[in-house]
This record gives sequence, C-alpha cells and structure tokens, in this order.
Amino acid sequence: MFFKTGYYNTMSQRIRPAYCAGKYYSKQKSILEREVAVFLENAAPLENVRHVYGLIAPNDDYYSSGGVAARSYRQIIDQDFDYVIIISSSQHTYFEEISLFNGEAYETPMGKVPVATELIQQIAGVSDKIIISDIGHEADENGIEVQLPFLQQILYEFRVVPIMMGNQDPENIRLLADALVEVANGKNVLFVASTNLSQNHTYQQAVRLDKEVVGLVEKCQVDELNRRYQEGAIEMSSGGAAICLMQTCCQLGAEKSQVLLYRNSGDMGTEKNAVTGYLSAVLYD
Repeated sequence: MFFKTGYYNTMSQRIRPAYCAGKYYSKQKSILEREVAVFLENAAPLENVRHVYGLIAPNDDYYSSGGVAARSYRQIIDQDFDYVIIISSSQHTYFEEISLFNGEAYETPMGKVPVATELIQQIAGVSDKIIISDIGHEADENGIEVQLPFLQQILYEFRVVPIMMGNQDPENIRLLADALVEVANGKNVLFVASTNLSQNHTYQQAVRLDKEVVGLVEKCQVDELNRRYQEGAIEMSSGGAAICLMQTCCQLGAEKSQVLLYRNSGDMGTEKNAVTGYLSAVLYD
C-alpha cells in the first residue's frame, strides 16, 4: 500500500541499518557469506564478455530468488568497479520524485557499504525532481539492500549510489537516465536494477505474463518494454528502474542484452497459486 507524503527527512539516518537481515537473508555474517558463495558457485559465466554495463536482478528473499540473482552477479566476478549505482522503486510510500539516499552508508551483516556522496550531489544537481532524501529508503524497503551482499562478496572495494524511484512514469525514467549518463560517462560504474516481475498470480499465469518481459529484455527492445509497462500490459515491481538501466547502458555503449535465467517462486516450493516472477539479465559488450 502507498501513502503519499510530502515529508522528507534531511539528516536522520547517516548509516542505514541492515533491516533485511533475518528476513530476506541470514543475519549471521559467516552464514550469509557462505550462502552467497554457494549461489555464485552454481551460476555460470557468459563467454566473450568484454565489459559489463548493467545487471537486472530480483529483490525477494534469498531462498526464493537468490539463485536467480546470482546468475547476474556471476558475470562481474572478474571485473572491478569504483561505483555501483543501484536503482529500485518504493513499494510502500508514494512520492513523485527520485530519491537518492541521504546518508553515509548502507549496512549489511557483511559490513558497511559507503555511499558515493559526490556522485549523489552531481546526479541531484541535474533536476529538481531528483532529491537527496531518506524517503524510499525506510526500514520496510528492501530493493537496494538485498543486492549488497552479492556485491560485497565479489567486489574488493566500491561505493554505492542508492536510488529509489517514486513515480516511474516516462518523464522520470528519461530524466534519471539522462542524469546517469551525464554523471557516469568516463567513470568505472556498474548499474544494477532491482526488480521482481509479476506477483500474486498462479504459476501458469505468471509464466505467461513474464514471458513477454523476458523476450523484450532479451531483444533489448527498451522502447517497447517501456510502452507495455506504462500501459500496464506487463508487470514489474520496479519496471521503471529496469527500463532506466537499459536506456542508460545503451547510451553508454552496451551492445548486447541477455536474459540469464527466469524462474518464479513456485519453482522453489509447493505454493503455485500466488507466485512472484524473477529474472536475471546482463547488458554488456
């Protein structure tokens, strides 16, 4: 449920705690590291990849979606990045703007991930609709945090730019993509879009709905993906984030898009009547 609000905290949480620990993944560092390592060991790398620009990964609990997310993150094991820009969308609070985290770090049981405050200032400087705020980064939002343990396991040292979209309309998608291209050009940046696909459908309905998303991402038909998403013909919890990532990566030089794995939560258990769809994908050359 969304609650519209005009209130934006200014300096309230300098370090965002690991709110997802014990809910979406283990709260014990050693167990979490082992779980992530096993997921990655069971994921295969693509061949003939020169450079990875962006990843699309799900953001559900690790039991249900960790294996899908690992397919994306396996593609960057031999690459280094100075910055990781993670884009998701608020699932609990409605706001019109695009919210860049107003703090120093995001924390997980594996440690604190420092925020690239200078990049945040540059991105926010592009438009009044891009704000620096805590909104969208509250305790009940998991879109950014669940991506971090994979990155912490793989990358030796990096700083993060956590971005939460409120309104995911075409204007905000274009505005954010243009800002990211302007700021990231010439820098060693990885983009991550954190999104699930359809939710609360039967297994068969989810497969049918998600098949169209898989095909459009695989063919890198970002304009058609955006059109179908805005029409409500396809379902993605953070479709604007995925579309923004694809627009950004293509402008920066990505030539290929590949879907690495599709599953839904029904593949991991006996519940087939209300499932959530998951996709992993990579944009690269």
